[in-house]
Amino acid sequence: MTNILMRRRESMKRELMGKEGSKLSSIYRRFKPHLLMALAQFGYTFLYFITEASFNHGMNPHVYITYRHIVGGLVTFPFAYFLERKVRPKLTLALFVEIFILSLLGVGLSLNMYFASLRYTSPTFIASVVNTIASLTFIIAVVLRMEVLDLRNPRGIAKVLGTLVSLAGVMTMTLYKGPIMKSLWDPLIHIQGNNTIHENWLKGSILTVASCVTWSIWYIMQAITLKRYPAQLSLTTWMSFIGAAQSAVFTVCVEHSRAAWTIGFNIDLWSTVYAGVVCSGLIIFVQLWCTEEKGPVFVTMFNPLSTVLVAVLAYFVLGEKLYMGSILGGAIVIVGLYLLLWGKEGDQEAQVKSQEESYSARDLQGGHKTQIITSAEELQRAEP
Repeated sequence: MTNILMRRRESMKRELMGKEGSKLSSIYRRFKPHLLMALAQFGYTFLYFITEASFNHGMNPHVYITYRHIVGGLVTFPFAYFLERKVRPKLTLALFVEIFILSLLGVGLSLNMYFASLRYTSPTFIASVVNTIASLTFIIAVVLRMEVLDLRNPRGIAKVLGTLVSLAGVMTMTLYKGPIMKSLWDPLIHIQGNNTIHENWLKGSILTVASCVTWSIWYIMQAITLKRYPAQLSLTTWMSFIGAAQSAVFTVCVEHSRAAWTIGFNIDLWSTVYAGVVCSGLIIFVQLWCTEEKGPVFVTMFNPLSTVLVAVLAYFVLGEKLYMGSILGGAIVIVGLYLLLWGKEGDQEAQVKSQEESYSARDLQGGHKTQIITSAEELQRAEP
C-alpha cells in the first residue's frame, strides 16, 4: 500500500513538472522574437561607440563597411552552406538581381550614409533618428498597398498620428539643438583620437534621414525576398559578400589613398571584427528570422531601446554633450512610434481572428464530411 502511494506521488510530481516545463517552453516560444530583438539592440548600442572610437582613430567609414561585411560573410558562410543545404532554393538570375538590390539598399547606400553621418553628428542623435524607420516603413508600405489603412477605425487614426508625431520629433532634433545639458561628473571612459564630429550638423542630419529612408525600403524588401528565398543564413551571407563588393567599388571611387585600406592591431581591427561577426552576421540573421516570423514593423519597434542605452552611456560614461533638442525630439519620436505600433496591433489581432475563423470553418467542414462518410459506410454494412 505504501509503495502504491509513493508511486502515485511520484507520478503526480512528474505531471506537475511536465506541465510547468510545457508552460515555460510555451512562454519562451512566444517571447523568443522579443528576447532576440532586445539582445540585438544591446549589440547595436555597443556598435555605436566602438565605431566612433575607430573613426576618431582614423578609420575610413567606407573601408570599415567593406571589411566588416567581408568578415560577416566569412563567418556565416559555413553555417549557411551546411545547415541550409536542403532548404536553400536554387539561385536564379532574377533572384540574384533581387538580392543585389537588397544588398545595395541595406549596405551600399544605408550603411555608407549612416556611418558617414557619424562624423558630423553624435551617436545619441543618430540612435534617436533611427527610431523613425518604423514610421517610414509604414508610409512606404501604405504607398505600395502592403499596409491596410482604415481612417474610420481608431487604430487606423493612431497609425497616421503616430507617423506624423514621429516625423515631428525628427524635425525637432534636426532643426533645434537647444542648450547643452551639464555633466554630473567627469567621463569614466575617454575616447582618444582626432575627434571630427559636430562639424556640420545639417549635413549629418540629411545623411542620417536618407539612410533611414533606404533602410525602411530594405526592411520591406526583406519580407518580399524571404518568401522567394526562405533561407535566412544563406541570404545573410549573400548580402554580406555582395554588399562588401558594392562598398569596395564605392570606396575605390571616393578614396584614392592606399593607406586607408591598412588597419593595424588596434581599435580599427577590433571594431571591424565585432561589427562583422555580431552585427553583419548574427544580428542580421536574427532580424531576418524575426521579419519572417513577425513582420518588418515588429523588428523596427525595438529601436527605442538602443536610443535609451546610447543616451545613457554617452552622457554618463563617455561624458558626451547632450542637447535639449535631442532629448525633446527623442521623446516625441518614441511617443509617435508606439502610437503607430498600437495601431499595428489591431491588424495583427484581426489577422489572428480571421485565421481562427477559417480554421474553425475547415474543422466544421471536415466533421460534416466525416459524418457523411460514416453514414454511407453504415448503409453499406446494413445492406444484405
